[in-house]
Amino acid sequence: MMKTSPLSIKISGNLLELTTPKVMGIINATPDSFYTHSRKVYIEDAVAQADQMLKDGATFLDIGGYSSRPGADHVSTFEELERVIPIIESIKEKYPQAIISIDTFRSEVAEKSIQAGASIINDISGGSLDDKMFDTVKKLNVPYILMHMRGNPQTMQQLTDYPSGVTHEVIRHFAEKKNEFLKDGGSDLILDPGFGFAKTLEQNYELLHELDLLQSLECPLLIGVSRKSMITKKLNITPQDALNGTTVINTVAIQKGANILRVHDVKQAVECVKLLS
Repeated sequence: MMKTSPLSIKISGNLLELTTPKVMGIINATPDSFYTHSRKVYIEDAVAQADQMLKDGATFLDIGGYSSRPGADHVSTFEELERVIPIIESIKEKYPQAIISIDTFRSEVAEKSIQAGASIINDISGGSLDDKMFDTVKKLNVPYILMHMRGNPQTMQQLTDYPSGVTHEVIRHFAEKKNEFLKDGGSDLILDPGFGFAKTLEQNYELLHELDLLQSLECPLLIGVSRKSMITKKLNITPQDALNGTTVINTVAIQKGANILRVHDVKQAVECVKLLS
């Protein structure tokens, strides 16, 4: 039986219920994302992908211009903006009702993306890589996805020591960040436990099996496991062959309280939600 949550978020003044899980499609405006088929560096390709994802049932489109895979190259703020702003503007021009999330840890990129038409800020660092991020989100009054990560994409895989257990420390981290964010006017907070970020293979599965414990935080949960190494390493396959594994883990995540699935393959994730609803 699928566990449901009465939680909701405000998008551009409208209330979006998350009682039934929603799907977020990934559009990578990067040349080096780990899953080659998700790389859309040309505007027309990104718009075409957005078109298909919306037809397949995506509620959100998540656009990022800085690859967060382990060991990814550093990208300047200027280059990140050059990658994402034209895509956001082009998608919003063709699909004015599309709900776009900007995947960035930089407050400047977040603010300019919201001005260009995005409605949500998705921060892999949870505010730890830009001390202006929380204030920026509050000023813009948009939903904020706060992910658990240690270090940065270049260093995170060396920071996997969790003496009290990974789930306990993720919950403690989120509780502290939630208090900090909600102070002085923050609202509409979504939590992402950060599968694959500063976590070993074993820790990812420990966190998955205990995912329902995160519901105690009383925030919507976003889960992003799509084609990640926690699947490919365990099954000894490539990201191109990891769709089935992604669907299996998404199913478990929904059963344990996930409200949003962030995926490369929207159609299959939407079917997963429908079969469990």
